[in-house]
Amino acid sequence: MIKILVVDDDPDLRENLVEVLGDNDFSPFAAENGKAALETLARETFDLVLLDSVMPGMGGMETLPQIKRQYPKIKIIMMTAFSTVHGAVEAMRGGADDYLTKPFKINDLLVAVRRCLEEAKFVACGDLLNSDDMFKCLANITRRKTLMLLHKESKLRFMDITRKLEIDDHTKVNFHLKTLKDADLLEQDGRKYYQLSPKGKKIVSCLSSMASS
Repeated sequence: MIKILVVDDDPDLRENLVEVLGDNDFSPFAAENGKAALETLARETFDLVLLDSVMPGMGGMETLPQIKRQYPKIKIIMMTAFSTVHGAVEAMRGGADDYLTKPFKINDLLVAVRRCLEEAKFVACGDLLNSDDMFKCLANITRRKTLMLLHKESKLRFMDITRKLEIDDHTKVNFHLKTLKDADLLEQDGRKYYQLSPKGKKIVSCLSSMASS
């Protein structure tokens, strides 16, 4: 589940944001200031941080560069009052991915969160797919079809794969399956069923998201 850290000194707003995010299938955590946020980030892995720009003690503008330096892949959305919009724009130039002006609508919050997460997923997919070995492996349409087939069917034996792919040449299918296994995209259980490896599931998710974009 996607983990989001809400950082704001207003306890009511923190509680409301945590509730809304939880109701929308995210896993939210809360921190009352920048110092507490950095301590939480040191213990837990997060996908995104909602960061208030002005807080007592360590504020968001001071916390932002530290998060980006220590956790560069985490997406950050700044939350700011109307009077500090210029500061939020400056924060984006310094590494923030988006900003929301208070008070904001819940729908605007969810749109911003999902947009940032989609951008993060796209970057992660690019990193995963752009190696020469992975590109060569996935350039073959039969291998891509095999991955999507196992994504749909969960697990299959060798003969079931050849039948569903409608390929009579078993040697050719065996070659493709071996290539996918060597790339750590497939694995076999004790009963010789083929299934997607954890890496294979990430690849299929990337291929599916790119096909639908």
